[in-house]
Amino acid sequence: MAKKDKFLTVINFVAVAGIAIGVMALIIVIGVMSGFDHDLREKIVGANAHVLVERETGIKHYMQLDARLSTVPGVIATTPYVHGNVFLESGTRAMSLILRGVNPATEGSVTRINDYLGQTTRVSDLTNDGILIGSQLASYYGFQIGDTLTLIAPASGVAGSSWRYQYRVEGIFNSGMYDYDMNLVLVTIPQAQKMFNIGSTVSGIGLKLKNPDQAVEVKREIYERLGFSYLIRTWIETNSNFFAALALEKFAMFVILTLIVLVASFNIISTMIVTVTSKVKDIGILKSIGASKAAIHRIFTWQGLAVGVMGTFWGFVGGVSVIYLLKKYQFIKLPQDIYYIDHLPVMIQASDIGLIVGSAMLITYVATIYPAIKAANLEPVEALRYE
Repeated sequence: MAKKDKFLTVINFVAVAGIAIGVMALIIVIGVMSGFDHDLREKIVGANAHVLVERETGIKHYMQLDARLSTVPGVIATTPYVHGNVFLESGTRAMSLILRGVNPATEGSVTRINDYLGQTTRVSDLTNDGILIGSQLASYYGFQIGDTLTLIAPASGVAGSSWRYQYRVEGIFNSGMYDYDMNLVLVTIPQAQKMFNIGSTVSGIGLKLKNPDQAVEVKREIYERLGFSYLIRTWIETNSNFFAALALEKFAMFVILTLIVLVASFNIISTMIVTVTSKVKDIGILKSIGASKAAIHRIFTWQGLAVGVMGTFWGFVGGVSVIYLLKKYQFIKLPQDIYYIDHLPVMIQASDIGLIVGSAMLITYVATIYPAIKAANLEPVEALRYE
């Protein structure tokens, strides 16, 4: 009997460990996926306006439009901008860059550029002779604040010296996203208008919203006020494919890793079957003294659920502990040119934890059904025949 009880203890431990490993893996992977989604969302929203209002031919009287847009419910700040492509001249080579002409007085109220510049530089200090560049671009070419760089803008005029514009580096920003920090440069709107030869027009007006998640509603309101002669894009639409891919990957990882818990549930089934087999005499005695089928069914169901609860609890503790360590120490570094961020982001969401725990317990409950029914259907005479 002692050997049998010891064997039951071992297989119970294996069942608990299987559930725990599955739940822990689910929590860690879903935490990482949620972290990626949140971190990239924050960086994308921080580096860009929540809503962009543009026109194919540009916006001429943008000050009046800016004033109208600032009265739209939900809009808390606006700023005009000019957008286009230029080349950075370096020796005999030229590198393509994205140039954004900004209003130094209002740009910081719409994007988080001041946070990316650090404490020593403000976007409001940008002059007509100055330029703001990304940290990756500065590192690649060895630029420092005070250095001079040359931009080539073919749209500005006839080939030659009129293509070239020299700017003094007045600030280096670090958004944490490789593409922005490598390819984006900022100058004042008058300089951008001159480089692209567009007169007094701007490419569009960027809006910052009180609640970025209401971008679609604000877009609808703007169309009602301005009509459909403008192209209005939200940060959600601009990056819709990217976030849809992240959501699909998160769902796929949840389904795949749930299979680990499903496989572990077979350990519970086998444990319960062995338990029922070893406790045939006890079941027969209980039934002979009046225990009902429902009572026997509940006993074995709760026994199986106890294994599931223990496994889920230790999986929860292990998963949350690993997430905490990853978040606090950030010891897993990532190549920015591939993942856009420099460390492995993690985030725990109550909804994700609830889904994982609920799924684990549901799988555990399903695993107890067959053994519990077999135990409940044992007849006292059959159970005690060979005792």
